Amino acid sequence: MTKTDNKKKTPDTKTLTAMARQLVDEQNTLTLATAEGGKAWAAPVYYVYEKSTFYFLSSPKSRHITEALQNSQASAAIHAAASTWKEIRGLQMTGRIQAVRPGLKAARVLRAYLKKYPFTTDFFKGETAIDLDAFADRFDVKLYGFTPTLVYYLDNQIRFAFREQVKI
Repeated sequence: MTKTDNKKKTPDTKTLTAMARQLVDEQNTLTLATAEGGKAWAAPVYYVYEKSTFYFLSSPKSRHITEALQNSQASAAIHAAASTWKEIRGLQMTGRIQAVRPGLKAARVLRAYLKKYPFTTDFFKGETAIDLDAFADRFDVKLYGFTPTLVYYLDNQIRFAFREQVKI
């Protein structure tokens, strides 16, 4: 048996994209990374993915938001739980974070967020409508979107250190 016979065949682009998208749909936490003045920072956030953007709620005073907005760039990662190195799979991304203004898009995203994380409806108890402005004022958070410009799917189930660029 030759060395190449022992390797698993690399899935085609369409299959890799589907695998990456499935991972996005299955997971809940996106880790955002920023850096300023040579000091790196990472912060996990709950997200919903819609139309090529990961949406999340965060304090406008948080370090990951202030650095990302100041530098116009951020990195992010999503990964599945893994018990062994063979199970490691995830996404590594570079992109931008931008505030989402109140309006129809924000309302649509917030509804999707509440559906994905039903426990968050507790924050709106007693209110007749979901009002992003009132929510933002009460909890000192805003809605942001991370839009990746470069995405890599990595998967040790395919082979050790497998990584390939995908569009999700």
